[in-house]
Amino acid sequence: MKSLDDRRDAADTNDTNHSRSQGRFLIAFFLLTGLACILWAVGHYGNVGMSANLLLTLRWAALIAVCGYAWARRSLTAWIIAGMLIGAEIGYDWPGVASHLQILSKIFLRLIKTIVAPLIFSTLVVGIAGHSNLRQVGRMGIKAMVYFELVTTIALFIGLAAINISRAGVGVKQPPEAAPAHIATQHQKASDIILHAFPENIAKSVVENQVLQVVVFSIIFAIALALLADSRRRPMLQFCESLSEVMFKFTNIVMLFAPIGVCGAMAFTIANGGFGVLVNLLELLATLYAALFIFLGAVLLPVVLLARLPLRKFINAIAEPVSIAFATASSEAALPRAMESMEAFGVPRQIVAFVLPTGYSFNLDGSTLYLALSSIFVAQAAGIHMSLGQQLIMMLTLMLTSKGLAGVPRAMLVVLSGTVDSFHLPMWPVLILLGVDQLMDMARTATNVLGNCLATAVVARWEGELGKEEPSPTVMDAVAQ
Repeated sequence: MKSLDDRRDAADTNDTNHSRSQGRFLIAFFLLTGLACILWAVGHYGNVGMSANLLLTLRWAALIAVCGYAWARRSLTAWIIAGMLIGAEIGYDWPGVASHLQILSKIFLRLIKTIVAPLIFSTLVVGIAGHSNLRQVGRMGIKAMVYFELVTTIALFIGLAAINISRAGVGVKQPPEAAPAHIATQHQKASDIILHAFPENIAKSVVENQVLQVVVFSIIFAIALALLADSRRRPMLQFCESLSEVMFKFTNIVMLFAPIGVCGAMAFTIANGGFGVLVNLLELLATLYAALFIFLGAVLLPVVLLARLPLRKFINAIAEPVSIAFATASSEAALPRAMESMEAFGVPRQIVAFVLPTGYSFNLDGSTLYLALSSIFVAQAAGIHMSLGQQLIMMLTLMLTSKGLAGVPRAMLVVLSGTVDSFHLPMWPVLILLGVDQLMDMARTATNVLGNCLATAVVARWEGELGKEEPSPTVMDAVAQ
């Protein structure tokens, strides 16, 4: 008994030491960053000669402190944040080197994309066929769709109100040589949207990362499996259970590369656009971020409280997938970790597997808000007045055309281009948006992931299943990284 107490005391002492180390590294980071900012301001605004090498040394010393904090915290999220900051610094200090680092983010995104289809297929099949409760699947589907449409409609009108108040597009001058660069457009009728949900070839759907089509195939496959006799169903069910566990382990391995991939993505972005990308479209960028914060505070936070979700625990659960989504501007990159985090939060796997991937097509809160804002920005920049009725018709069009698209970077830019073209608006304001699209894409993608994680928890609470099923040991090991 004494040896057990000794081990507990040693563990407590170790935790205390790590907490102290975290605090010291964090204080060092803020002090060094603050000092670097003050010296830069004095040199820039006070016309005082300031050594560039001194500022460079202070910035990198601050980044070393961030790495020390991440090491002491032993958290993947902390390392991802450190990767973002280091990437931004590399992009600023050595743009020539940073412009070649996009390969790191591309490797990370490719590895993530290999996970999505088998993970969705295996977890959905186990969730539906393993419980054989087909009524629950139908009930979840109805509840999820009601929630999705309600929340995305609110997001749409918040974006519409924000751009009409800020009028960020008014006064934008057309570039003298705004060449009609071609951006692929996408025209979708209602029948096209419905047809797009159904796969013609599951291998093609997997290759093209058509998440909704994989979900539809998996649901039908799972229902067919559930209708078989137990002797025929059991072997396939065991295979899918093993596959889902393997894919979660696969995710853990890939996520170890996340800080490096994030570092490469940020370095490339800053090297090509620089911090000056904020200048020309700062008002639009501020409008988007303000609208997203209003959406978070006025819509998603009340939903958390109404659903009686533990707020701090929920924030801890979504911190990592939201950070990944923000850094990579890809919802797809955050999907595997989001599924693990929500299962660890207490949402049963069958609900996570059904609601979260479906939300990637029908619950794009951040992207919907962005589309409302940017489409009216295009009209304002072109000097074209749109009546409230015309704006509402455009919003309805955007709601339909944004459905069924995979959560990949720049997908919404394609939707925006198609909508602008169909309403006979000029394309050159869309080309201007390209300058800050990465920064806008990061915010809207993070909001998408946050909204879908919340939707999963809300449906679980609605079903009375939240916290009733113990997460698998594999998932708990994954989120403990």
